[in-house]
Amino acid sequence: MPQRLTNPGWSRIEIGGKPADVFEPTDGPALRLSLLWLHSQDEAFPANNAALTARLNSRRLPCVAPFTGRSWWVDRIGSEFDATLTAERHVIANVLPWMKERWAGIGVAGIEMGGQGAVRLALKHPKLFPVAAGLGSALDFHELHGRGTPLDAMYDSRERARQDTATLYMHATDWPPHLWFACDPEDPWYRGNDRLHEKLSAYGVPHTADLESSGSDYFEAMLEPMLDFIVTGLQRESRRLVVTGHSDLRGLVL
Repeated sequence: MPQRLTNPGWSRIEIGGKPADVFEPTDGPALRLSLLWLHSQDEAFPANNAALTARLNSRRLPCVAPFTGRSWWVDRIGSEFDATLTAERHVIANVLPWMKERWAGIGVAGIEMGGQGAVRLALKHPKLFPVAAGLGSALDFHELHGRGTPLDAMYDSRERARQDTATLYMHATDWPPHLWFACDPEDPWYRGNDRLHEKLSAYGVPHTADLESSGSDYFEAMLEPMLDFIVTGLQRESRRLVVTGHSDLRGLVL
């Protein structure tokens, strides 16, 4: 976990007894919408990412980034996070309610381990996570099983890990209405993203996938379309909920 915050707008708090960084826009009033950011396995946190911070600020989008170590954001006990609480349960039982008390709409996104976590949570719990995005998502994380990572203790076999990956949670009739993912063709995690795109397309599940863009500044460049998708998806969800009678969302500052 980083020892200091290097970009303005971020503060460190505890949610459910666990550390998290929270971003509040410094340029103008914040949206009533927010982003749940899931970090990568190298724990590259957004509070220390100037490019991401600037893009959150320009969109006036609050952000919450919990810390869970190399938990892979799954419903399995991970020694780097907690002895009894899983990262997935922490997000659902602690972080999500905390965010819902403050903001009307919540999107989830991340890069690599965090990207697969965002996509996986959305496919597994589409009602809780209707807007999700993953960049360079490590969707086939079972490929790391047996290589000395925390996954070895979390799953008793590579196959058991594979059965818990995002692609296996895709449901033909129940899916997140706003799902985006992108992966550079040169990225080692590309095949998992391509496989998910093929499966979603075969079942007619709406989604947006960019599996062609590339470049030396790929991750920074792709933050723009990813965050634009998140904000647009959240705005559409808020309008849909207002139309269907969820009066708690009336008066949103979009």
